[in-house]
Amino acid sequence: MPVKSREEIVFQILVNTFLIVFLLIILVPMWRVVMMSVTPLGYAAEDTSFGMLIPPWKWSIEAYKQLLTHPNFLHAVWNSVQITVLGTSLSLILTVPLAYVLSIRTLPGRNILINFILLTYLFSAGMIPTFLVVHDLGLTDHLAAVFVPVAIGVYNVLLMKGFFEGLPVELEEAARLDGASELQVLIQIILPLSKPILLTIGLFYGVFYWNEFFYPILYLNDNDLMPLPVLLRNILMASSLNEYVEYDAFSNAPIQSLKAAGVFITMLPMVAVYPFIQRYFTKSTLTGSVKQ
Repeated sequence: MPVKSREEIVFQILVNTFLIVFLLIILVPMWRVVMMSVTPLGYAAEDTSFGMLIPPWKWSIEAYKQLLTHPNFLHAVWNSVQITVLGTSLSLILTVPLAYVLSIRTLPGRNILINFILLTYLFSAGMIPTFLVVHDLGLTDHLAAVFVPVAIGVYNVLLMKGFFEGLPVELEEAARLDGASELQVLIQIILPLSKPILLTIGLFYGVFYWNEFFYPILYLNDNDLMPLPVLLRNILMASSLNEYVEYDAFSNAPIQSLKAAGVFITMLPMVAVYPFIQRYFTKSTLTGSVKQ
């Protein structure tokens, strides 16, 4: 085993120190959120270190119980699941062929198409014109209004395009020589090799749709269609009128605990999915960025 030089040892120590500090920057806020979410009513009022460290005998899951037992909670979760699944599926269905077309170097007018797409990334039509289009299409008060107007993310298209450009061109050319159409090349050659970028972009879209609350507020007037982030926001806004919630449904938890529990509940599904996809991140994102 080769002996490391002093410079290599110092460099390794600096890297490890940086990674530890970076990890603490991430873990400390998460730890604070978890501790705040299990803080009981009385302890929050009497302790100045609220949300950092709580004795085990003073923990309380009242905030979670009150949020999870809300009469509209399960319905809001189902709305969020529908928006996330349908939105992510539609976004991938539209993003994949667009990115594949832009990755074909021999495509006539390819640079013009890329510049046109970049133009939409730099300049937005604005909220009012977008709202008028959604309204005229009859999408208001439909879950589709949340994901159809933002179905294609330009950054995700460019990232996927770069990944496609990094795949062996010989495979595509051989398939075309065998008489395969462009659709067959995409489905039978490109997609089986693109699992990393598909999962990565799919997670990007999924996180966006799961956490979205502005578009539901803008386009949905029916409370039965509101997703989970909007429900939690409405509960917290109603309860934040006072330091502690005064109505019966939320009488045993401080508002800080309700907020922290809402944050934790919202992020939990994405945190649970991430470990199964994170191993594809490096390959997909680096390949896409190098080939841009």
